[in-house]
Amino acid sequence: MNIALLIAGGKGVRMNQDIPKQFLNINDKPVIIYTLEAFQKHPEIDEIAVVCLEGWQEILWAYARQFNISKLKWVVDGGSCGQESIRNGVFELEKHYEDNDIVLIHDGIRPNVSQEIISGCIAQCRMNGSAITVIPCAEAMLLREEDPNSSKEVISRDSLARTQTPQAFPLGKLCWAHREALKRGITNSVATCTLMIELGEEVHFCAGSEKNVKITTVEDIDIFKALLLAKRDAWLK
Repeated sequence: MNIALLIAGGKGVRMNQDIPKQFLNINDKPVIIYTLEAFQKHPEIDEIAVVCLEGWQEILWAYARQFNISKLKWVVDGGSCGQESIRNGVFELEKHYEDNDIVLIHDGIRPNVSQEIISGCIAQCRMNGSAITVIPCAEAMLLREEDPNSSKEVISRDSLARTQTPQAFPLGKLCWAHREALKRGITNSVATCTLMIELGEEVHFCAGSEKNVKITTVEDIDIFKALLLAKRDAWLK
């Protein structure tokens, strides 16, 4: 099976809104529903679980019923940080699925994920045991040192990859990683890919997109609204 695990446990403090960003309405639909719909309509996704901010679980279930998200099976409490939220979700999935089932961990606030990205992530994980969605680094990259407002060192952009989600692993591998991290005192890794690398594991890449935007600021909402309205010209490939 292929299970989508959406992480929607954040409070959205950078957005400066009373409502968590995953529940903000854009064109009369919550951000989290756009994300859920992407996985709902993908033919290779069998079921969906969401790690949800405490106090918002029933609202999430209500939205899922309203928008016909029939693949949603589990809603799990979020944690105090991203790693803990993911761990909560992974350990809940362990109760219901097999070790070789593929889990696609995805930001609930990354609503514009394409069907092609999801397909590529599943295929890469099946082939190589992991799949991290990435895009190339197009900008010149400078290293910040003691002074965050200056730099004396260039980092080759060709050696860098900008990570996105989904990030896919077999469920058994994820369970091992989170238990091993607890043993080693690794408690606040910023993403599943960084956790795996901190544990000495190699990860494999799959193609992302600049359109796979993560909504963390008001400006990101503007970008997402524009993407919803955009239609590619026929001559562009």
